[in-house]
Amino acid sequence: MTTLTISIIVVFVLGYALIATESLTKVNKAAIALLMLVGCWTLYMVDPMQYLQMMHPDYTCGAAGMVEKVTGIIQEHLGDTATTLFFLMGAMTIVEIVDQNGGFNWVRKVMKTKSKRALLWRIAFLTFFLSAILDNLTTSIVMIMILRKLVTDHKDRMVYASLVIIAANSGGAFSPIGDVTTIMLWNKGLITAAGVIAEIFIPSVVSMVLPALILQTMLKGELVMPEVSAQQNASVSDFTEGQRKAVFWLGVGGLIFVPIFKSITHLPPFVGILLVLGVLWTATEVFYRSLHRGQDAEGTQKRVTKLLSRVDMSTILFFLGILMAVSCLAEIGVLTALGQGLNVAFDGNHYLVTGIIGVLSSIVDNVPLVAGCMGMYPVAAVGDMAVDGIFWQLLAYCAGVGGSMLIIGSAAGVVVMGLEKITFGWYMKHISWIAFVGYLAGIVCYWLIRTFLYAV
Repeated sequence: MTTLTISIIVVFVLGYALIATESLTKVNKAAIALLMLVGCWTLYMVDPMQYLQMMHPDYTCGAAGMVEKVTGIIQEHLGDTATTLFFLMGAMTIVEIVDQNGGFNWVRKVMKTKSKRALLWRIAFLTFFLSAILDNLTTSIVMIMILRKLVTDHKDRMVYASLVIIAANSGGAFSPIGDVTTIMLWNKGLITAAGVIAEIFIPSVVSMVLPALILQTMLKGELVMPEVSAQQNASVSDFTEGQRKAVFWLGVGGLIFVPIFKSITHLPPFVGILLVLGVLWTATEVFYRSLHRGQDAEGTQKRVTKLLSRVDMSTILFFLGILMAVSCLAEIGVLTALGQGLNVAFDGNHYLVTGIIGVLSSIVDNVPLVAGCMGMYPVAAVGDMAVDGIFWQLLAYCAGVGGSMLIIGSAAGVVVMGLEKITFGWYMKHISWIAFVGYLAGIVCYWLIRTFLYAV
């Protein structure tokens, strides 16, 4: 490992440490993430040729085309990152439109309960199964908006929000369309839909239920439902009940439609999100025009042009910085070398290898980790490395569920962190060990299933 490579790793680790101690430094995590991005790629440009020769052996232009090649690599990573960011912005805006126009009001009646623990279990299972249909990012946004309608106390809501992260990641792990990593493995033919559902479903449930059992001990007393103020009543009275229902179904129904749109058109998911946003935006404009309240102050404030300013740009920029910094680590070969080193260190014990990969996925993005594993390990005809073998199924579980151990370990965690203002330190102190217990329990459960139920 060269001095330059070590320097890039040091910049990443230092930046990560500053993000982890945001509550102490009082420096916004987005600012640090952007500095990480610039620092890592600037160091990369000190001597890019060594990395081009190592990671892109087909590159033959030498120093002459080096700048163009690196620019193309960065633009390719930026393009991949941008699809995630546009998806995030679109989904956040859609849910904000639905929420501000009274679309979630019915949830107060459906999920009304005085028991904090009863609400916890309803939130947990709703999040778990919804994330298997949608993705964990969209599900988390929807569930946080629902929680805001049900829980006033911010400390309690932080507990519920933490469970949303865990349940969303667990629910996405057993579904072939529930998480980016399972989609990657499924599209590559390394797992089958029937196989991953049959063998990962129970471990995923265990990884959610056990943390929920522990988290419910943090909730004491009865739940106080938020009161709807006269101003809030006035703000949703612009639309009729039928129009509010239409906004809800166009928004939430549209989010559910996104995976279907992707399977039909084969376009990236963010295109489907933009389609839903465009339809919902048009519908709300038509509703406002039909009410003849174009000059009404309340109505004007709730139009999409105003709601766009409420999108949390600091979260978007944080996500940009983290993903692009991790992409630099991928380009210098660190992630690939790490995977190969794990395989050697643990002598091919796939439970340990995938278990460590899952822990690492809470630190760096699980997508390049899984991509690295897919490129590193060949598919075998039989055994652990075969299609639906132990390695690939465990990789789907560990990469998905492992992201719950740190709040920035998954897209769900990042968006909840931004929406509920949960600090990295609070989550690590109160939630990380709980998520880790559930993660280990799921692996043990999978071992029992493979040993006693699916033994060959």
